[in-house]
Amino acid sequence: MSMDDSLFLEDAYNFADVLDGVPHGVVIMDDKLRLVLMNRFLEGLTGYSTADTKGIYGDSILRSNLGNRGQIFRQVLTTGEPMVVEGDIINRDRRKIVIQFTISPLRGHSGQITGLIVVLEDITSLQSVINSNIFPVDSTEILGHSLKMLEVFELMPLMARTDASILITGETGTGKDKIAEAIHKSSKRGRHPFIKINCGALPETLLESELFGHIKGSFTGAVKDKPGMFKLAQDGTIFLTEIGDMPLPLQVKLLSVLDDREFFPVGGDKKVKVDVRIIAATHRSLREEVELGNFREDLFYRLNVLHMHLPPLRERDGDIRFLLDHFLRDFTKRLDKKINGFTGRSIDLLTSYCYPGNIRELRNIVEYCANICQDDKIRTEHLPKYLFAPPKIAVTAPEQPARKNLQPAPASVRPAEFPQNDWLAIEKEMIVQALMKAHGNRSKAAKELGWGRTTLWRKLSLHNLS
Repeated sequence: MSMDDSLFLEDAYNFADVLDGVPHGVVIMDDKLRLVLMNRFLEGLTGYSTADTKGIYGDSILRSNLGNRGQIFRQVLTTGEPMVVEGDIINRDRRKIVIQFTISPLRGHSGQITGLIVVLEDITSLQSVINSNIFPVDSTEILGHSLKMLEVFELMPLMARTDASILITGETGTGKDKIAEAIHKSSKRGRHPFIKINCGALPETLLESELFGHIKGSFTGAVKDKPGMFKLAQDGTIFLTEIGDMPLPLQVKLLSVLDDREFFPVGGDKKVKVDVRIIAATHRSLREEVELGNFREDLFYRLNVLHMHLPPLRERDGDIRFLLDHFLRDFTKRLDKKINGFTGRSIDLLTSYCYPGNIRELRNIVEYCANICQDDKIRTEHLPKYLFAPPKIAVTAPEQPARKNLQPAPASVRPAEFPQNDWLAIEKEMIVQALMKAHGNRSKAAKELGWGRTTLWRKLSLHNLS
């Protein structure tokens, strides 16, 4: 079959419109496994458009774990038997998405197989529910049972029921992107695309093109029209992470989209109408950025209709031990190892550490331990060395960038004041100094350390300071 045949898609009606009505990703490939057509949902899922991919081999765009060089797809072409398999794809933003593939042959008028139609259903949330009975969210990074996380979990269904803009704040590594995607999937827009873009990762000109698209010839290198992320997210949600890093000129254009639900592509003179929900996230204080003149006040209020703050891991009493055990089970299963937990000394060190990188750092520590450990339990010698030797230079808390009018980092993230190499000894000295500064007031001492009161009481008992 030639590409010109287009699988007889135009015989009776506009087949692209039919596919766009399907609430899952759909792709049509010819008998050489080259892409002929993708529906709008799959464009949002992968980050690619049909115009960019037509004629390209499918496994170059649907980068999956279904075998080399389209092995499963070729099997359906050969046998003519449909298949339903589970796997995953890596999209343009390098995000892994768990997918159920339904692969069916397409036949021409003579009955000969002329290509494939593949339906890709995003089952990430379903897979998470199967793997965890704790909370139906599609990432282990937002599991927890502390009071502060339960408050977050209670807010999520309420935010999913409305279409208002959401601002999610919290330190780096607290799972803001996972919360945003979970809210999207639980909302009425959940069957439509969820598009994520990092506002601090691209220079202004490229970011504008990524968000709003461009017209052919609008700048050097613009060899064809590009739809942009807002267009690809039609009827779904666009997640703007690191919104505090968005350049001021683009903030004006974003405000216009929020108010009018339309925009001009780069180099275009015709407005594009969109219906999308905006969820923004930042590790900065946007109120402070407004005061410094780095962020528009009117945009701040348009984004901050609903607000959710994710607590740092050091304030989530009890969640550290819970997450350590959870990630260890996960990595031992992946590595096919039999590791039956941590020794008491290892647990003391790991539950006492302040985790400036939050859950992302905790997960990386457990992954390191699981790879290094050759015993039945993770011991102190299997832990990363930096846990025993805090840096000699005071560090700044992750979400306190080096800008004006910032408060000093809390004592819990300034271990360099203490020369000892043993973290427990360092922590004990920190507690003593905080109590002395607070004249014995435990609530004030806990605040100084960046902990909850129950965390301080537990650590007082651990260090025999009761």
